[in-house]
Amino acid sequence: MDEEEDMETIGEQLYSRIYPKHEESAGKLTGMLLELPGPVLSQMLQDEAMLTAAVDKALRALQAAQEPSKVTCKEEDDVSASSDSLGEQLFELVDVYNTGHSQKITGMLLEQHKEAVLNLLSDPKLLEEQVNLALKTLKEQNVEETDVSDSSDVDDTEKLGERLFSLVEELDPLHANDITGMLLEMDPAALRQLLSDHRMLEVAVQKAQAAMDT
Repeated sequence: MDEEEDMETIGEQLYSRIYPKHEESAGKLTGMLLELPGPVLSQMLQDEAMLTAAVDKALRALQAAQEPSKVTCKEEDDVSASSDSLGEQLFELVDVYNTGHSQKITGMLLEQHKEAVLNLLSDPKLLEEQVNLALKTLKEQNVEETDVSDSSDVDDTEKLGERLFSLVEELDPLHANDITGMLLEMDPAALRQLLSDHRMLEVAVQKAQAAMDT
């Protein structure tokens, strides 16, 4: 209960700070900011510049949510030209969450279809879910990387092998076992790079295929 009461108090303080400048949107803006972690909110209340920046970002998010139809109604050329601004808008929203991985998460979300990205811009709740999901994926990747570099356990090599196999299987289902076996002879650091760089993986698979043909 204490935590709920704390959030209520923080919400009231935020609202009273936001209301004088943004009377019409104060309620919505406060609601959006309250989705951020508690410690970040406490910091905002003590740091005027940080609060202003967060409110500006939330305000831009609201404006973007009110105007998604304008983007979808534009002609094809305009839509393709708007890809950059779409990425910028998404980055602004993702950055509000202070994850420390805004750029990576934005990149991950931008891999979706344009309509899905527009949905994220207009639905803060959906965006929050996607950001949390992407953050979880990034943390899992980091944990796996730390595990592999910190120890040479068979378990870690197996995990690497499984992830590698699933990617190689997409490129060459017939020889996935053999190619994965060849790639696993590489240094773990190089393997992690292959897992994170699809183009590099394709080159490695092609080299392995060539080696098998000779």
